[in-house]
Amino acid sequence: MRVFRGLSAARGSVVRVPAVRVPGAVRAVLGCVPGAAAVGLLLLCAWFVGPGIPGEPGRASDGPVAFAGPGERAGGTGSDSRMPAAAAPVRRAMGHAAAQPHVVPRAEWLAGAADESPPARYAGRVEAVFVHHTDTPNGYDCADAPRTIRYLYTGQTDGRRWDDIGYNFLVDRCGTVYEGRAGGIERAVVGAHTQGFNKGSVGIAAIGTFTAGSPVPRAMKDALAALIAWKLGLSDVDPRSSVRLVSSNSLSRYPAGAVERFSAVSGHKDGYSTSCPGAALMAALPAIRERAARLQSR
Repeated sequence: MRVFRGLSAARGSVVRVPAVRVPGAVRAVLGCVPGAAAVGLLLLCAWFVGPGIPGEPGRASDGPVAFAGPGERAGGTGSDSRMPAAAAPVRRAMGHAAAQPHVVPRAEWLAGAADESPPARYAGRVEAVFVHHTDTPNGYDCADAPRTIRYLYTGQTDGRRWDDIGYNFLVDRCGTVYEGRAGGIERAVVGAHTQGFNKGSVGIAAIGTFTAGSPVPRAMKDALAALIAWKLGLSDVDPRSSVRLVSSNSLSRYPAGAVERFSAVSGHKDGYSTSCPGAALMAALPAIRERAARLQSR
C-alpha cells in the first residue's frame, strides 16, 4: 500500500496531496532519510492502487478495495450481509484460548485527527488471519509508528473516502500492537484489507517493507504470533489449520461465490494478486503459525 496523507504538524489538519506514482528508487531513498525530512518526503507519496468502491464510496463491504502491489490496480464492488453491532456477540473459545497481548488503542495514534467512522460491521466469528505489510520505510523510530499509522488512515479516509483504516491491527518493528479499524478488538470486525475475503477474517499489517532479503524483526514476529494466537483463540481456530472461505468479489484471486481453502494464517497474496506481504514475511509465516499454536497450548 502506498497512500500517505499528512497531518499538519502545527494544527493536525489534513493536508491534501495530489496523487503521484512512487518509483522503487524513491522508496529506497525514503528508507534512508531521517527525521523531519522523511516526513516531508512521505507527504509526497500520494499514489494508490486503484478506484474506490463504485457507487458506495468509503464503505467497507465484504469485498472492498484491496491493497495491490506495484503496477497493479485494485477496486471493489458488491455487498455483504454483515451482522449489525447488536447481533454480533463476542465469541470466546472453550478450549485453546491465548492471552491477549497489549493493544494500543486507536485514540492514541489518532492524536486529535478527526475520527468520523460510521458504526462498525461484524461477522459471526473470526476464522482466518491475513498478514500484510504497509510498504513503508523500515528504519523508523518506533516512537514514530503512530504517525505512520495516521498517514495510512488519512490517506484512506480522506484521499480514498473510506469509512476507516482498512487493517484491523498494525504491528511495528519493536513488537507494539496497535488497534486499527474501529469496532472492538475482541469482536469480528469486518475490515477492508483482502478483497473478497474480509468477512470472517482479520487483517494485520506489519509496518515496513518485507520484500526478499529484508529482515523481519524478531520482536515483530513474536508480536504477530501473540496477536494471531489470541484472535484465533477466541474462535478456537488452530493457527496451523486450514479453513474454507467464500469469495465475495471477482476482483480477488477467485470469482465471487468460489469456495477456497486457505491457511488459517495466510498472506495477502494468497487472496489477492499482489506481492504483499513481501517474500521475507511470507517465508516467516510457517514459524509464526507454530509459535501461535504453542501460545494456544496446542
